[in-house]
Amino acid sequence: MRLIKQVFLLTIGILIGGCSNDATLRKQAYELAHKFIITDGHIDVPWRLNDGYEDLSVRTEGGDFDYVRAKEGGLDAPFMSIYVPSSYQETGGAKEKADSLINLVHRIADDHPDKFEVAFSVADVNRIFADGKIALPMGMENGAPILDDLNNVQYFHDRGIRYITLTHAKDNLICDSSYDTTNTWDGLSPFGRKVVKEMNRVGIMVDISHVTDNVINQVLDMTDVPVIASHSSCRHFTPGFERNMGDEEIKRLKENGGVIQINFGSSFVTKESQEKEEQNRQIIMAYAKENSLNRGDDKLKSYWEKVSKENPIYADITDVVNHIDRVVELTGIDHVGIGSDYDGVGDSLPYGLKDVSSYPNLIFHLLKRGYSEEDIEKICYKNVWRVWSTVEKAAAQAG
Repeated sequence: MRLIKQVFLLTIGILIGGCSNDATLRKQAYELAHKFIITDGHIDVPWRLNDGYEDLSVRTEGGDFDYVRAKEGGLDAPFMSIYVPSSYQETGGAKEKADSLINLVHRIADDHPDKFEVAFSVADVNRIFADGKIALPMGMENGAPILDDLNNVQYFHDRGIRYITLTHAKDNLICDSSYDTTNTWDGLSPFGRKVVKEMNRVGIMVDISHVTDNVINQVLDMTDVPVIASHSSCRHFTPGFERNMGDEEIKRLKENGGVIQINFGSSFVTKESQEKEEQNRQIIMAYAKENSLNRGDDKLKSYWEKVSKENPIYADITDVVNHIDRVVELTGIDHVGIGSDYDGVGDSLPYGLKDVSSYPNLIFHLLKRGYSEEDIEKICYKNVWRVWSTVEKAAAQAG
């Protein structure tokens, strides 16, 4: 009986000690989240506002981002995604759509100048952070708005675009998409090679998310400066999913000096989530066919929500940290960052990372894995700052 009592007391002691240690780490994580600049490579707020403008200065009922939650989470420099769907490559109007979304970002800042400011440089973000506001740098998701005119690279730089994702869901005039099967160019097009060089010249970071492995390798063969993958994860955990980066391509980022910013979407994070998502899709497609419903029908949307709620696909925050671990294992600490895809992956965010208030939770789990404060500072912003600063300096020297 005495032995049982000793074991019981020891177990309770371990549990209490573990809880106490977790409480200490959570406090440290919160402090670090508000001490370091946190940049996120990809947040789809502009496209969210495309369907109806919202006041982001208050806590919003919908969406993943607003000022209140961003401040709670310590988010200081969310890259606003200027997302132009691939459909605009067929219908026309890609450049105009990009301009309208850029205008929306400026409206956010103009409506609340005490809370937001558009950022055009690393120095801008550092200053805005020091002023206690949230900086809004911009990246363009899909190079389609460049059209077939190389001068538009400079045009979008002048408008504030600081990275361009070369394509999105379809092959375009620049390169092939990982979501397409056409393989139009077997990588970069001849025009796409000129676009990469022009982005290097004017000071826009090349974003290799959404592209094929051939594109990634061809870009890395020719770029004069480091690149980013603004919202990609590791294919190691999702075999066959080319949208995530393969180990060999991630290793090449070390040679290039680039950074992969980990996407939080559950289907990017685990194979199990992908399989659950596909099962849900099949159920929904069958229901749509049986009831002669189209994608935009309210009845189908309601059923979609019902199926998603009954059969959640969510990964866990620890799965996201596994991706960070994998990049560090392959390249060291200097080549990984955060690219959540908040407001861009719908209801598929992992447990523990449901909105922009969650960055302290991510830092807590990094601390639990043994990452140092210096490591976490690099993940939060310093790795991306190194790339962005290098691109800025190279453009300045090019004149």
